[in-house]
Amino acid sequence: MTRVYVPSTLGRLRGIVLADGVGPAPFAAHAVTEAVREAWPDGGDEEWEHAAATAAAQSAVALLTEHDAPRRVVVAVDVPSARPADADDPTLVEVDDVVPFRRVAGALVDSADAEQDVAAARDAVAADPASAEAAVERLLDHEPGWWAASELGGLLAETGEA
Repeated sequence: MTRVYVPSTLGRLRGIVLADGVGPAPFAAHAVTEAVREAWPDGGDEEWEHAAATAAAQSAVALLTEHDAPRRVVVAVDVPSARPADADDPTLVEVDDVVPFRRVAGALVDSADAEQDVAAARDAVAADPASAEAAVERLLDHEPGWWAASELGGLLAETGEA
């Protein structure tokens, strides 16, 4: 199995829980790839996983609309296989199959204290993606919290998405 990190929103996470899986396929995700290992040979498994999860969190900003809660969501999923998707981003992969919810390990989700910065980044990306880099990079100051798969229903209830 390969751990992939799927950029998401709270609304999309609700859809994953209700549909009992991640899809439709193919879908984009981020993962530790050979290209990541080659680009960062001094890193280790933990650093590479963190890099892939962080890339997914940064990608989640582009998914947010003004109607979404301003929190980045990354769904951690164990998949049978994933293929590299983009030479410019060594973490970007494609998953070719719908993945059942039982393969969801959990989710990384911003806390309420990140909402102001996430909203600013969302608005900057919506206005002009080419010049939004500084606003999105400010989000690196926020570390999303881990929610195990069994806790996702409580997260959705807590955030008003249930």
